[in-house]
Formats: sequence, structure tokens, C-alpha cells
Amino acid sequence: MDVSTDQELPSGSEDMEVRAVSGERLTFFGDAVVAIALTLLALELPVPEGTTNSELWHSATSHRESYLAFMISFVVIAAHWRSHHRVFRHVTATNSRLTALTMYWLLMLVVTPFATDVIGGEGAFQARFVFYAVVQFLACLLFILMVREVPRDGLQRPGTPPGLFTRAVRRLGMVALGFLVSIPVSFFTHWAYLCWIAVPLADSVVDRRRNRSGQRGSED
Repeated sequence: MDVSTDQELPSGSEDMEVRAVSGERLTFFGDAVVAIALTLLALELPVPEGTTNSELWHSATSHRESYLAFMISFVVIAAHWRSHHRVFRHVTATNSRLTALTMYWLLMLVVTPFATDVIGGEGAFQARFVFYAVVQFLACLLFILMVREVPRDGLQRPGTPPGLFTRAVRRLGMVALGFLVSIPVSFFTHWAYLCWIAVPLADSVVDRRRNRSGQRGSED
């Protein structure tokens, strides 16, 4: 009896094709989850109530912290999506570690609407603030690990711009630093929100000046 089979082990090219498909599916899945997270943010917004203009305005202003938290979270999630799109359009394959990191990163984004609802509540400012900041710090940290995994295992496409991954890590690293620094600051002032803007903005200004100095040096 002939026990031979026509099935063959996948060739190298077929294996690369399978990995490429898995990379695209992971990217599409990430886009879908980000879209859901943004939708959940809007669903959590409190609706102002009142039968007169003044009552409606008073109700809306009483929810101003919730609306501010919504805008912050929208910008944060949108920034994550932009960074993801900027990096992962050059990714042609995936591995088990990158997949796991992506799942944890998406978990933090899905938790963000809940964290937004928490930080928009009344009382216990420090506890609410720290919870939100920790969620965002973990999201940034996980994304940095994702970005570092791509060149480490050669998952990028040929011709990927040099320095792409380094710039992405630096950019998200400064955002993560802003959230991390804001945690101890929140125990002294409610203006700790400004750390989320000030740290990345300061780094952006320094980076632009450094680039201008480099251009002037090359011209000289």
C-alpha cells in the first residue's frame, strides 16, 4: 500500500506569503478596533438637559470635564492610529510576539473609553487621574515595543525609510514620558493635564531646532 501523499511542506516563498497575509490581517484588525474605541468614546458622552437655554447651558458646563476628557482621549487614540498607520504600512509580516503586543496595545485603547468616563467623574481626582495616565502610558509603552519588534525580526518591507522606527519610538516615548511625569504632578495640582501637552511639545520644538541647526551645518 502506497502511503505517500501529494501534500508538501510550504516553500520559502509560500511561507513569506502566509506571513504577509497575517501582517495585513493584523493591521486591518487594529484599524477596526481603533474605530470601535473612537465610537465608544462618543457613546459615553453625557447629554445636557434642560427646558430653557440657561438650564441647558448650565447642564453642559457642569459636564465640561467629561467633554474635555473626551477631546483628550480622541486626540490620544487618533495619535496612536496615525503612528500605527505611519509604521505598519511598511510592515509586510508578523510573528507571535508582535501579535501578542498588538493585542495588549488594542486592549489599552479599548479600555480608554472607560478610563475617560472615570477621569470625567467627580471627586478623588488623583485616583481617577492616575488610572487614566497609567492606561495611556501602558498603551504608549506597548506600541514602542511593537515598533521595536518590526526591525528586530526583519518584518518590514524592503526600501523602508531609514530612521522611520527610531522616529516613531522617540515620538511615542515623549508622549509616554508626558503621561508618566503627570502622575506625581497630579498630587500637587489639577493642572497636571498640561504635562500631556508640554513634554511632547517641548521635544518637538527642540527637535525642530536641532534639524535646522543640522541643515545650516550641512550648508556651511
